[in-house]
Amino acid sequence: MFKSLNSKIKAKMREKAIARAQTRIIIAGRRPEELSEEDLEIVVREEEDKLKSELKEKGFLAILALLGVNLFT
Repeated sequence: MFKSLNSKIKAKMREKAIARAQTRIIIAGRRPEELSEEDLEIVVREEEDKLKSELKEKGFLAILALLGVNLFT
């Protein structure tokens, strides 16, 4: 059960990272077709790492909120 859930989460994160990578490439003034597979994989991997970092940060802030800790006072 946990393996299938874990693989579903990874698949969704991968899809989100691919979408972010495509947006990033377009903003840079290029088309994804212009990049090699290796370059595309690097950009997608960077976006996956950013997503993981954001999730960890949000999780940490949620735990602090549950404990009643306010960082903004």
